[in-house]
Amino acid sequence: MNNKLSSLVLAAALLLPGAVSAADPALGIWQTEPDRKDLVSHIEIRACGAALCGRVLRIFDLNGKPVTTANLGRELFWDVKPKGGGAYDDGTVYVPLLNVTARARMQLSGDRLQVTGCKGPVCDGQNWRRVR
Repeated sequence: MNNKLSSLVLAAALLLPGAVSAADPALGIWQTEPDRKDLVSHIEIRACGAALCGRVLRIFDLNGKPVTTANLGRELFWDVKPKGGGAYDDGTVYVPLLNVTARARMQLSGDRLQVTGCKGPVCDGQNWRRVR
């Protein structure tokens, strides 16, 4: 492919709406707040097509000791789409403690990620911090 054509293909790819960039600032490993069982998880956020997905990568007790539960490796959220300005929306989150799915949205601010799930008018969430 010649340089001009390569440049045009690259420019077109960058302008496609909804595409998640390999440099999306939400990509990476995030640590949750302690849950009701006093466990914290590391969640890997990765690109899934034009959206973001998150999987439970590791689980620890409050002393930092690794723990294995049925949620290890579980897909925690999917189809969360970047909306600009650090906002992500229109996805689905699975809440293991309640065994329910809910509408997912996130707001990124530096190395903090506010993750919210809403089931009807009821919303709840956590503030995660970046691990890497």
